[in-house]
Amino acid sequence: MDISMSQPTVIYLTILAPLLIQIVGLTAAVLVDSYICSKNRRILLINIGLLIILILQNIADDLLTKGDPNIHPEVIMQRTAVSVLGYCIRPIVLVLFCYIVCPVRKCRIPWTLIGVNAAVHFTAFFSHICFWIDDNNAYQGEPLNYFCLYVSALLFVFLIFLTIREFYYARNKSFWIPILCTVYIVFGVLLDYNVGWNEQPVTFLTISMIGSCLFYYLWLHLQFVKEHERDLMTAQRLQIMMTQIKPHFLYNSLGAIEELCESDLKAAKEATVKFSQYLRGNMDSIATERMIFFEKELSHARLYLELEQLRFEDSLEVRYDISCCDFKVPALTVEPLAENAVLHGVRENDDGRGCVTISTREFSDRFEITVADNGPGFDPDSIPDDGRDHIGIKNVRERLQKMCAGDLVMESSSGHGTTAKIIIPKEGTSRC
Repeated sequence: MDISMSQPTVIYLTILAPLLIQIVGLTAAVLVDSYICSKNRRILLINIGLLIILILQNIADDLLTKGDPNIHPEVIMQRTAVSVLGYCIRPIVLVLFCYIVCPVRKCRIPWTLIGVNAAVHFTAFFSHICFWIDDNNAYQGEPLNYFCLYVSALLFVFLIFLTIREFYYARNKSFWIPILCTVYIVFGVLLDYNVGWNEQPVTFLTISMIGSCLFYYLWLHLQFVKEHERDLMTAQRLQIMMTQIKPHFLYNSLGAIEELCESDLKAAKEATVKFSQYLRGNMDSIATERMIFFEKELSHARLYLELEQLRFEDSLEVRYDISCCDFKVPALTVEPLAENAVLHGVRENDDGRGCVTISTREFSDRFEITVADNGPGFDPDSIPDDGRDHIGIKNVRERLQKMCAGDLVMESSSGHGTTAKIIIPKEGTSRC
């Protein structure tokens, strides 16, 4: 069966098919994407509608230009109307891009420029001050022929200004996407003026605007991902804060300090200083989102263990085997493990006595921090059904994976104690 097509038909299909696929795919993505706010969804859908109209305008202008050489007055009027429609729509797309960058801005001046631009081009129906179509169906530019281009240039400058103001100083690297979209559109304009307006059914400017709309959608999605990550980090910090607020530990430490006040004022003073430093370290660690030096995290864990030794005296033994410390770790990773070693390890022994050991080792590709106890042990693949919240280990593991691609490995068996091993890849931390 012969399905050969003419060259103009092939050109139309070659250009229109990818554009239609992009528009249909983008429309479906915007409609089903629950992560985009309703205002941005509405702006994107309006832009998609305007771009569809722009494609139809391009096709109509191409057909009217290459139509019957015997031009009738109604054809001239139709081509004038189609040209005016294109000049009016293109700047509106740019203003809507401005709303995507800064949704709260009213953009009164840009909309004023849009109105003036439309008014100038509507004069083509009764005047030649902007452009007109002659009896040979040829486009004739007049003094205000480039008015739409000037308005669009101002809108480009405004769009770049908004993008830099809103995102550059916030150290948001994705702000380059809107900037590159403006470059993409300018490149489309240059291609149109160099290749010629009548060489293709859809202009390069329209193609670049459709691509830019797609990139803006992707950019919005990246913004949501970053905001979602920040929300997760905030929620995690709050969760960590709640796990670090241990009323029984606070009451018992204060009770131990109170007893020292009756017997040894100097020791009570030292214990009060350590207690204050521990609380301050907790708050500082919760607030930080960056890696900290291991020595600082170890110092925080040491304060906790010294306060526990103040309560349990000789019942709690602490050993340190630190062979390296010139690396960084996420905050609140070692101290929660030391706490677990005391509460769920040493204190679970029948006599309430035991030892906690903190050690470090350096390997060719990683650092390892080990917190071990000689408690009764447990099955690391199951959470003990003891009515307690076991989110400390989960938080430590999530912080390690997110902040330095590290990991937490729990090793335990009944009667042989528990070992928590923090693994810090060398490419995920900074050496001193």
